[in-house]
Amino acid sequence: MTLCFHGVVTSGSLAAAADEHLRGQGSLGLVLPDGSVLGAEDARARLIVRSPDALRRLVTAPGELGFGRAYVAGEIDIDGDIYAALAALLELPSARELAGLWLPAARTVGMRGLRPLPPPPEEARLRGRRHTRRRDAAAISHHYDVSNAFYRLVLGSSLTYSCAVFENMDATLEEAQAAKHELVCQKLALDEGMRLLDVGCGWGSLLLHAAEKHGVRGLGVTISSRQAELARERVAEAGLTDRIDIRLADYRDVRDGPFDAISSIGMFEHVGLSRLDLYFTRLHGLLRPQGRLLNHGIARPPARRPPIRRSTFVGRYVFPDGELHEVGAVVSAVQKAGFEVRHSESLREHYALTLRAWVRNLEANWEEAVAEVGAARARIWRLYMAGSALGFEASRLQVHQVLAVRPDGGRSGMPLTPGRWRETVAEKAGSADRLNRHLVVE
Repeated sequence: MTLCFHGVVTSGSLAAAADEHLRGQGSLGLVLPDGSVLGAEDARARLIVRSPDALRRLVTAPGELGFGRAYVAGEIDIDGDIYAALAALLELPSARELAGLWLPAARTVGMRGLRPLPPPPEEARLRGRRHTRRRDAAAISHHYDVSNAFYRLVLGSSLTYSCAVFENMDATLEEAQAAKHELVCQKLALDEGMRLLDVGCGWGSLLLHAAEKHGVRGLGVTISSRQAELARERVAEAGLTDRIDIRLADYRDVRDGPFDAISSIGMFEHVGLSRLDLYFTRLHGLLRPQGRLLNHGIARPPARRPPIRRSTFVGRYVFPDGELHEVGAVVSAVQKAGFEVRHSESLREHYALTLRAWVRNLEANWEEAVAEVGAARARIWRLYMAGSALGFEASRLQVHQVLAVRPDGGRSGMPLTPGRWRETVAEKAGSADRLNRHLVVE
């Protein structure tokens, strides 16, 4: 079997192997530029190859990076159910199993095709030593300083770029994000007049919730200029400029502690393993005794390579310099900094639901999104969010909330009753002291 690939002849072994795998898989079809169709005709999704450069990218960068570059450049399209398409691609044979097809593929593209094409301009090109202030600012700008209007289309009115908490399957995205904000506030036991530091505050949504519902005074820091700009506007619109301060600043530059509580929601993935001790030690120094820290972050399963690497699509296009850590390592780093970890909770399934909601928003507003940021950027977000949803569903990705306190001698300020986050009046009046006397007697 020989197929025409826009003037390039595709070898029979390559096409036959692809057709056999796709028909066996069943949910994915492949449409070549000459109209030839491989795989099941009733497939739930199809990859549409629009340019011979797609094969050239796959040959010169096998795996997800080559595919991602071709998709971002518009050389490959995904028609139909994107989740079915990506799930089928995940089932492709490994690079070692496909090694025998590399030579036919190389012959197909020819000697000229073995020279890599320039990557799409949206690929990150960071310079300097990792996790310096300058490079961290560049990495954050690459991802977050895209367009506030674009993020509003994707995230919805809640403007919250982290895992929501769905109290039931009928909850809207906005209801689920409000439930997440309230869960964080309850875990931190926020109350009238308390000072809250939100590290990586995004567009200010948690601070707005905490100020409006719990009467806190909040400081939010972000190194995204676009986020800071819109967060300040939202605070002003809510009439809360006397209670909430938004700073364009690195967490390492915050000096005006102590705070009663600190939240870090979807931020520490950018910190880096080499900086975790510095990060948590810095937060420990900003928190009052018996103050609480809530760290909410994406994690990886143990004994797996970190999903965000420089050679991956996400590492090049979405979160340059991002790093994921196993939750046990996070707990150890928190405690090494002087905190006492009191509770850890996985929200993995909730993040899958959140991501699917964001993909629906993007697809429903596709033309407006493309007009705002361009087709390539919209494609990047569609591919990464859909792929991430599958990752959370399969537990290749995890997300955990880790609650810790800064101990005051042996006093934590935590209630004795498991599952509760606030002390009663009686407990505040001295139940911990009574418990200590009881333990001494025993």
